Amino acid sequence: MSALTLYDKVWQQHVVKDYDDGTSLLYIDRHLVQEVSSPQAFAGLVAEGRNLVRPAAHIAVADHAVPTRLRHLPLPDGLASRQVSRLEANCERFGIHYIGMNDNRHGIVHVIGPELGFTLPGVTLVCGDSHTSTHGAFGAIAFGIGASECECVFATQTLRQKKQKTMRVMLNGALQPGVAVKDIILALIAKIGTNGGVGHAIEYAGPAIATLSMEARMTLCNMSIEAGSRVGMIAPDQITLDYVRGRKLAPTPDMQAAAETHWMSLRSDADASFDREVELDVSALVPHVSWGTNPGETAPVSDRIPDPALETDPARRAKMERSLKYMALAPGMKLDEIAIDRVFIGSCTNGRIEDLRLAAEVVEGRHVASTVAGIVVPGSASVRIQAEAEGLDKIFKQAGFEWRDSGCSMCVAMNDDRLAPGERCASTSNRNFEGRQGQGGRTHLMSPAMAAAAAISGHLVDVRTLGKSA
Repeated sequence: MSALTLYDKVWQQHVVKDYDDGTSLLYIDRHLVQEVSSPQAFAGLVAEGRNLVRPAAHIAVADHAVPTRLRHLPLPDGLASRQVSRLEANCERFGIHYIGMNDNRHGIVHVIGPELGFTLPGVTLVCGDSHTSTHGAFGAIAFGIGASECECVFATQTLRQKKQKTMRVMLNGALQPGVAVKDIILALIAKIGTNGGVGHAIEYAGPAIATLSMEARMTLCNMSIEAGSRVGMIAPDQITLDYVRGRKLAPTPDMQAAAETHWMSLRSDADASFDREVELDVSALVPHVSWGTNPGETAPVSDRIPDPALETDPARRAKMERSLKYMALAPGMKLDEIAIDRVFIGSCTNGRIEDLRLAAEVVEGRHVASTVAGIVVPGSASVRIQAEAEGLDKIFKQAGFEWRDSGCSMCVAMNDDRLAPGERCASTSNRNFEGRQGQGGRTHLMSPAMAAAAAISGHLVDVRTLGKSA
């Protein structure tokens, strides 16, 4: 047999049938369901008179549209209320387990899936959300799907898919203090472009991976989609096993040894070949921030805004000019002098307990600048409960942040948390598209520690220059 990559191995284990057109019918092990992408899929089942083939393979939660404050009150009439109530009704009708807003297991789908042990190494997992690539941190093939595909999974537990090419991203070296995994993925996207991974399943490998926690690995895989790839994967190791072990939906003790033996076999063969190879020395990285309107328009915080006039590609030059106009920035401006109005710490990218600890470490003993309003939104109720047990909520509140309940919040602005036109935000989320955080809002992507530092300083700043708090 020829040598296989991690992606090849998991793919082969889930192929039901291969077709002459180069596509394959894949068995889908897990499906995460949320309120925005599922209504049409459920409606299709009803219209066709179909049932769910395997209800236990699905977990549902409302995360995009839910409020992050005053959660004890009924949702006001409106789109969010209709979306949530429709999801509840559909789950009851079709026998899907639904996690309510006030449940201690509530949270963003890509945070609670791993927390519950619903996300496991070697599975195929889908969700009607592009950041489903997050779950590839466990060695799973995980990708976002559309409404018609959601319906197909509901009805057949399979999907017809075209196999992707493979890309290996070798991460060499070790991160320096003050530099985070968010800087790795932002630097990678700046290097290969937002289309760099199109048509490829990315495997992250190399010495740096062994030093990363599961939370950090999820951040890395989460933003694979921002590099153009639907799939980001990391081979399971002991850190993976330790994270999964004992979780509610993980294998029971009598099945644990066999499961872990299989999981540890899920790694690319030493002589496996990839369609593309990329290397990045993470030891040379400094904190990065975005300056434009896509995650590829990113630079070290110590740099200046680039000049479109120096760009030789006409399309690229025109895009840079549009971005700078929208962001109200000028070529040559120092990134670390850009003043901000808002700070958002949260999202499926950076709303886990490790992220909140890093941000709290920066703000402890300090106070948010008088010109800045900041919110901290845990990615799940479990994260919120743990953070409160550690006293992180008090640190944030004493520093002048608002402490919220779990949800997607300002990442997607489908709820009450959004920027006003012209407001500029230091954000730990994953996208800085025009209007992403609110119509006319301007987003700068960065790590939790960098966002916390910006809140304290009132402008973008290298967190490493702040020193220790008093």
